[in-house]
Amino acid sequence: MPLDKDYKMRLEHVRRAMPSQELIYDVAELFKVCGDSTRVGILCVLIGSEFRVSDIADLVGMSSSAISHQLRILKHMRIVKSRREGRYVFYSLADRHIEDIFRTAFDHVVGEYCDE
Repeated sequence: MPLDKDYKMRLEHVRRAMPSQELIYDVAELFKVCGDSTRVGILCVLIGSEFRVSDIADLVGMSSSAISHQLRILKHMRIVKSRREGRYVFYSLADRHIEDIFRTAFDHVVGEYCDE
């Protein structure tokens, strides 16, 4: 059975809209970094607010050094940002997109569990 014209048009549209391999790789790296439960916990703490390392560690239930290590990874990937205020460094999400991604992910997982 030959493919209809609409199908071929959709195929061509997707072919033209495909992101570059470099962009696909970068997005995959973002998800790899966010695929760690400790980092997800840190990001949950930072949704809508900013905190010091010691406070994040307390909320996540880990040592400050372990949290600092994870924050370095997240900062390198531009997922979190920091700002200094006196002797304290505060961390927050780098932009609204990160918050949106995680809210969507939690909505998806909760929706899946609710549907069972």
